Amino acid sequence: MVLKTAKGSAGIWLTDSAGRTLYLNTKDKKTASNCYDTCATKWPPLTTTKPVTVTGKYTVPKNLGTITRTDGTKQVTYGGHPLYYFKGDTAPHQIKGQGVDGAWFLIGPIANIMNGTKP
Repeated sequence: MVLKTAKGSAGIWLTDSAGRTLYLNTKDKKTASNCYDTCATKWPPLTTTKPVTVTGKYTVPKNLGTITRTDGTKQVTYGGHPLYYFKGDTAPHQIKGQGVDGAWFLIGPIANIMNGTKP
């Protein structure tokens, strides 16, 4: 699995290899997900069974990691932040989840929270 970056009006943020935008949840603790059940239906976690790499402007490969979810799956983290998709994003590079509930934000290439300021 390869993570990449996208660039748009919000700045530069992480995506998966298909261009699907990745988010972090500010209610999560670093290296621990708080998003399960109904939350995980709306915000599916980025999980993997294979090694993950990152490429793109400003990315820091050592920021990659995984955590083990309660169901035993491995969720990808970046800078300690568990990564998620937003079910409402239906095409590459969409950012419809940005700012939802004041807790969900794009994650920048240096593991920064994209809460309205560009990296």
